[in-house]
Amino acid sequence: MTLTVTAIRLLRHTNGAILPALAHAFPSPIKYAMRLRAIEILSALVTLLAILAHSASMRAARPDESPNAALHVSETGPEYDYQGEYTGLLSGGFRRVPIGLQVIAGPDKTLRAVEYRGGLPGAGWTGSTKLHASGMVHGAAATLEGSERQLAIVNGRLWLNDGGGVLRGIIHPVRRSSPNLGLAPPPGAEILFDGNSAPGFVDARISPEGWLMEGTRTRSEVYDFRLHLEFRLPYMPAAEGQARANSGVYIQQRYEVQILDSFGLEGVHNECGGLYKTVRPDVNMCLPPLQWQSYDIWFRAARFDEAGEKKENARITVVHNGVVIHNNREIPDKTGAGRPEGPEARPILLQDHGNPVRFRNIWLVHGEGTPPRYTSRGYCGPIESQSDGIERLLPVSGDTNTRADVRSFRLTTR
Repeated sequence: MTLTVTAIRLLRHTNGAILPALAHAFPSPIKYAMRLRAIEILSALVTLLAILAHSASMRAARPDESPNAALHVSETGPEYDYQGEYTGLLSGGFRRVPIGLQVIAGPDKTLRAVEYRGGLPGAGWTGSTKLHASGMVHGAAATLEGSERQLAIVNGRLWLNDGGGVLRGIIHPVRRSSPNLGLAPPPGAEILFDGNSAPGFVDARISPEGWLMEGTRTRSEVYDFRLHLEFRLPYMPAAEGQARANSGVYIQQRYEVQILDSFGLEGVHNECGGLYKTVRPDVNMCLPPLQWQSYDIWFRAARFDEAGEKKENARITVVHNGVVIHNNREIPDKTGAGRPEGPEARPILLQDHGNPVRFRNIWLVHGEGTPPRYTSRGYCGPIESQSDGIERLLPVSGDTNTRADVRSFRLTTR
């Protein structure tokens, strides 16, 4: 904007100061016409400079702008209807094996899919085989393709072909939910946020829906504790990486358990459930955005002697959507931009990273830093599924273009 104003001032200066000089230099009528032409060219150049300066300033501002974030399904685009989880059986040879798929929405109606052999993460996946595909929405259907898979999603069912175009399975959508949603606080717990008020937080903001907004910290300073909280990620299909529904639970303002829309991603240390830039979760249990999720955290603070020397590392257990992702894990040092370690207790921060992450049902039990003994990861299972056959898949609402898309996908059987 400053460059634009400068250009306009230069234009005024050109007409006011340079004009007499040109008139003196070109006294004849012919030279006077040349003078006017020179003024026109110079004016056009200065105007162009103003336009370019304004465009440059606009382009410079865009990297700091967050992509649009939807907080409700009614605000989403058509690709949202295809995003989610699918389960079923994959045929091949003399047996059928269970598989799970996660379909992830991207910008401009694009989609990605990840296939897990054995079932979904936390519900059967063996932790090894993954296959990938990508594609987009076409009217009332979506098609995706990878090196070993061809997929079509029609009327809520996912048709799965192998790389040769042979139908290997019809996979049904499921909607999983954390078994710990709505978990009641035990006797003696400190209620931090109950949906009506947030007595346990400083400068808390509550949304019109009655959800706690990001960017607040606990009034209490914590040492050893057990924490329960539930969070909801906004839908941000145009965003990627750390710009996609980012927040975090900063324990003692030192150690961050990351919150991020990592649905369908690898599950590394800077994604949902990771101890930021330190340790990745044992399994990526992130559900799709706009679904409520839960963290249950047991934390044992680092121990220091009287001289301030650390004798024991902090330890943490994290249960994400009912599945253990960190089991009594040591934290060797502060994570990321956390405050330096020390013997003093500090608050818990719900990080504001510029994205509208929402929270509910938050309570804290002081002194309960030792978790129960977990012998397995736990389970986050489907609570809603659709598996009532395939007879309603074709035709699709009389849409000839959609039928052509599906047929070109070579839905054949052997």
